Amino acid sequence: MSSSGSLARRLGTRDAVVIGLGSMIGAGVFSAFGPAAKAAGSGLLIGLALAAGVAYCNAVASAQLAAQYPTSGGTYVYGRERLGEWWGFIAGWGFVVGKTASCAAMALTFASYAVSASPGTQRIVALLAVVALTAVNYRGITRTARLARVLVVASILALLTVVVAIATSGRTSTDKLSDLPFGTGGIYGIFQAAALLFFAFAGYARIATLGEEVRNPAHTIPRAIPIALGLTVALYAAVGVSALLAAGPSALAASATPIATAADAAGLSWALPIIRGGAVVASLGALLALVAGLGRTSLAMARNGDLPRWLASVHPRYQVPHHAEIAVAAVVAVLVLTTDLRTAIGFSSFGVLTYYAVANASAYTQRDEHRRWPRALNILGGVACVALIAALPPSAVVVGLLVFAVGLVGRWATLARRRSR
Repeated sequence: MSSSGSLARRLGTRDAVVIGLGSMIGAGVFSAFGPAAKAAGSGLLIGLALAAGVAYCNAVASAQLAAQYPTSGGTYVYGRERLGEWWGFIAGWGFVVGKTASCAAMALTFASYAVSASPGTQRIVALLAVVALTAVNYRGITRTARLARVLVVASILALLTVVVAIATSGRTSTDKLSDLPFGTGGIYGIFQAAALLFFAFAGYARIATLGEEVRNPAHTIPRAIPIALGLTVALYAAVGVSALLAAGPSALAASATPIATAADAAGLSWALPIIRGGAVVASLGALLALVAGLGRTSLAMARNGDLPRWLASVHPRYQVPHHAEIAVAAVVAVLVLTTDLRTAIGFSSFGVLTYYAVANASAYTQRDEHRRWPRALNILGGVACVALIAALPPSAVVVGLLVFAVGLVGRWATLARRRSR
């Protein structure tokens, strides 16, 4: 096989669902519930429902597009095919920068739960996790799916144990919902909570970016994406309700570890090691799948010249985009050493919501023979993505706009140089 050849189709529906679950489960439960509770208070559950609804619209758009275009790259490819090269670049750039921030967030989350040490030591541990999981991805996608399956099962069991323990503790009460009714931002706060919680649902995109590596993609991808999303929504709803009834929104908003806070409020000190272990494996599972998806989107962009051609190389033995994965790991390593968790979540949501706005616009243009869901969902999804972007913290919006401007100017300059030659 040449260094720029095709990737091998080795994944079935079960593997694709597991990779999607591994990308989603953990991010919202262990990272985003605290900031969301601060923004929306007990309206957190409304924000969760909004985030799930937007995620569904985006998921069916992605599934429909992936069935028509079963190749690596996700909405980067769909935008190019349906709307034009610039729209494809906007989607691809949004995915790459947003999910690179997500990788940093997951690595930092892993380290904060894995070791009780100084912030500097935790950053080193996070860096080691990035290096280790990049090495796993480097050895091939079937190894990625195998490890993701183990991590997903462990994290789901941990979360279900905590949910059942809180529900049967006898120390939950609806009265606790009144201590912070709608956070500090009213309706705006609810939308901001939805935008932050959307960070937790974006993992289904990893299934679409693996379109070149699943068997029978026209059948597998449209099944795997809704299944993975539905299972994640059900689990997040159970965790969110349990945490609110046990600790109340005010305590969650003030905590960096909201699930641990909820367990402590319910008198479940014995469950804290389980929560810590669940956070560790969930963060590792998300980081594992994020690195895989980023490498494949970078591969697609490099094939079209939107990123350096060097990134288009596919390993002749392991059949993975090894140059792209190494480059992604290097950038994530820099972010792990220089940024913080809250900033990473906000910036990630900006990039990923932009990505899905392009996905919905692309799906809207598909012809009837390729449609599986009504166009109304594409309109709703696109409008909702823009609304959630506007509701993000202003700092995340400003930084996001600047990074996108850099990307667009860079592409324009590259094209101008090519024309001059």
